Amino acid sequence: MTLTIYNTLTRRKEPFQSQEPGKVKMYCCGVTVYDYCHLGHARSYIVWDIVRRYLQWRGYEVQYVQNFTDIDDKILNRANAEGTSMQEVSERYIQAYFEDIRRLNVMDASDYPRVTEHISAIHQLIEKLERKGYAYAVDGDVYYKVQNFSEYGKLSGRSLDDMQAGASGRVDLEDPLGKKKHNPFDFALWKAAKSGEPAWDSPWGVGRPGWHIECSAMVRSLLGDTIDIHGGGGDLVFPHHENEIAQSEVITLKPLARYWMHNGMVTVNGEKMSKSLGNFTTIRQLLDKGVEPNALRLFVLQAHYRKPLDFTEDAIISAENAWKTLKEGLIFGYQYGEKLETGDWGLGSRRGKTNTRCPMPHAPYPNSYIASFQRAMDDDFNSPTGLAVLFELAKELRRQGNLFIHQGKTDTSTETLKQQWQTLVYLAQVLGLEAVPKDETDVKQERLINADIETLIQQRQDARKQRNFAEADRIRNQLQVTGVTLIDKPDGTTRWYC
Repeated sequence: MTLTIYNTLTRRKEPFQSQEPGKVKMYCCGVTVYDYCHLGHARSYIVWDIVRRYLQWRGYEVQYVQNFTDIDDKILNRANAEGTSMQEVSERYIQAYFEDIRRLNVMDASDYPRVTEHISAIHQLIEKLERKGYAYAVDGDVYYKVQNFSEYGKLSGRSLDDMQAGASGRVDLEDPLGKKKHNPFDFALWKAAKSGEPAWDSPWGVGRPGWHIECSAMVRSLLGDTIDIHGGGGDLVFPHHENEIAQSEVITLKPLARYWMHNGMVTVNGEKMSKSLGNFTTIRQLLDKGVEPNALRLFVLQAHYRKPLDFTEDAIISAENAWKTLKEGLIFGYQYGEKLETGDWGLGSRRGKTNTRCPMPHAPYPNSYIASFQRAMDDDFNSPTGLAVLFELAKELRRQGNLFIHQGKTDTSTETLKQQWQTLVYLAQVLGLEAVPKDETDVKQERLINADIETLIQQRQDARKQRNFAEADRIRNQLQVTGVTLIDKPDGTTRWYC
């Protein structure tokens, strides 16, 4: 099977082939660190996490770079409002980013470059653009000559002539009087310093970089002239990624990226998310309200990454219910493996007498489920179809667990169940969905060892025989608090599970 990726540049799916066999260079535009991450960020970084994980699962060594924009008007406005510095604001929200995104089980990038670390590289790139006739300086500002790049608009599909025809009355915040730019669509590479703003020395005077040149410089510094995959939100196609191409490719005379990937936008109840509409939701607000991180991750994965994603209360409730189903399947082996068979389920040894956190099981042998999952994900990372394979496994394991609880046996062989469970856990890890029984340090009261459970069950049976139902109920409740559920059988015996 061949992995195919939808390439925004060519507007079609293409077979994926990296520049260097077995290795992938991938860059994703990161957050501007002036506030907490919102649902749009959650969607974007979960998507790129899945792309990276799947490439690694397919055997590639992935160098994944994601930047932090730590120079921006929004950061400066926040700093001025708080009476702090741009650096203090940036540091605070960089740490907040890691706190929030790691709760969603998003893997750390290989590198997190910051704009402030690449001022020299930005200067070098602008100087080369000047020498080649693609940039010009005016009163401390430096602009890119859009008309000099004949391929401008190739990513977004916009014609410069059409853009100019529709630009009547256009107001430019960088050049409101229209006196500096040669063309309204020229964009800033370097901005002259304003009073009270952080600034850096440069060949054109004290100032700071424009937005678009930052990513061009960081990509080239860390990954080279051409990368395999450049990712970002659909709102970055124009002008940000279009301008990155214009800046980079006239210098290197090579493609900036072989594949351009963009995720769809997030709406809230059908409307664009914004603070003015009162529907702006951050990741931490949602998780702190009690939404399970895996449910939020599942919510994102249930839609194809290129499609719009509408956030509603009903959608989150549905995702939470779906996660409960998937979780039951994921912990099946931990709950029933030792009860069904004393053989090796790939769980490793237990630490002590209580039910402690278990290692992940062995990878299963190739099977039809793995083949179906790979077929789905090879089709432009089709996570909804890939999830369908996981839910098929999870629902069957849940059914078998219910049979075991109520009938004391399953209607499928233990060997088959073991393979199904190991396959489910193995594939779920590719999507960053993981669940294991809680460690005893995570709960207020430790689980009881089996002997203690059996002793309490016998005490409950004795109480019932003596018609002391209050005591019997007390013991049942005591066990339930520790995670032990009792099933009273018609023949008078009692089964338990946890």
